[in-house]
Amino acid sequence: MRFYKALLILVVTLFFVACGGEKQSSTPLAKEVYKDGDKIELKSVTGSKVTLLRKNGGFVIEGEEGKIILVDIFGTFCTTCQDEAPALMDYQLQNANDIFVLGLNYFEEVSDEYVVENFSSRYNAYYFISNAKENTKIINTILEDIAYKQTLQVPFKVVIKNGKYQTVTDIYSSNPNNKFYIGKVDLKIIEDDIDKIKLQ
Repeated sequence: MRFYKALLILVVTLFFVACGGEKQSSTPLAKEVYKDGDKIELKSVTGSKVTLLRKNGGFVIEGEEGKIILVDIFGTFCTTCQDEAPALMDYQLQNANDIFVLGLNYFEEVSDEYVVENFSSRYNAYYFISNAKENTKIINTILEDIAYKQTLQVPFKVVIKNGKYQTVTDIYSSNPNNKFYIGKVDLKIIEDDIDKIKLQ
């Protein structure tokens, strides 16, 4: 009987010692984001360069602050992204004076050459596409800025004017304060939204 009592005390003691170590936080680590005033130099997969400036809670293109930025978060593997690419290219060409289409490749680690060969060339996507390591931090910043809590799926787009995220059409739930497009969205919807944004 004494043996069982001693064994029970030993087990209980070990349990409390094991559980008394460092507490594990159930709060996920904060993702790294850009702060106001930060500058991010980006090089496209075809060699052109722009500098993003963190301003007004969003981003502007340094030297072209008046341009509206259409940020397209995509993956080269994504069939919807592939389908949208030629239309985005046409849209960029037709609106080069006041719109900047910024493609951010995400969810894959591939070379710039791979993106050019397997996405840009194949789907006529010669707007500015960044394949940089900074993409993750830019995307984390965007998602935090718009308080997007769900799992990110591509394609995912936001529209930014003067550093501020713009309200855009929610094709799924008609949220009047929606700040993003997700999945397949007809370019006509995006064009109509941006035409209204230009007038604001």
